[in-house]
Amino acid sequence: MAVTAQPHDDAGPARVFLVDDHRVVRTGLAAYLATEPGMTVVGEADDGRRALEALAVLERAGELPDVVLMDLQMPTMDGVAATAEIKRRWPEVEVVAVTSFVEEERVRAALEAGAAGYLLKDADADEVAAAVRAAVAGEVHLDPAAARALTAALRAPRPAVDALTAREREVLVLLATGGTNRQIGRHLGVAERTARTHVSNILAKLGLVSRTQAAMWAVREGLVPVEGRP
Repeated sequence: MAVTAQPHDDAGPARVFLVDDHRVVRTGLAAYLATEPGMTVVGEADDGRRALEALAVLERAGELPDVVLMDLQMPTMDGVAATAEIKRRWPEVEVVAVTSFVEEERVRAALEAGAAGYLLKDADADEVAAAVRAAVAGEVHLDPAAARALTAALRAPRPAVDALTAREREVLVLLATGGTNRQIGRHLGVAERTARTHVSNILAKLGLVSRTQAAMWAVREGLVPVEGRP
């Protein structure tokens, strides 16, 4: 992880922070953005948790970035969870998801977490710059394929709470309020492996890919009040 503080004011360049678990990706983005007028890279991290730590350092220096380019699939803390936490702690910082996946569930999860854009890693360099500028301007920039996936999903029927059994709804509420598989199993009086199976079944039935998405789905469907989430 590297953090480089640089002066910034409202008339200065857009400050960008890079988060990706592949060094070559961060290096490539940094090299391109260094040549792009009106942009400067102020730091980087290799997972979501390290990104939060680095942003806290920049906050103390009064030098938070304007935009975070965020990979979604990373160890320790994935990009969706990191995006949600960034928007909770620093709502003025915009996040643009940069990933290899275009599935609707991932697009929706990133946007629901607060992302202001969604790019694929094979995007042209000028599209990356356009997404950063759009985020700074308070606009949302979506890769065309991501926009099509989201539009198709919005037109399709959405899974209902009725698709879940009573036990699965109970597990979902426990998950959405911060319960781990072990805690869920203890609460229900079942083995941790059984709790894990329930969680996997819930994700499959709802067409979701992560616990974070499941928690957001539970809130959206009214199973858990917003204040009840961790």
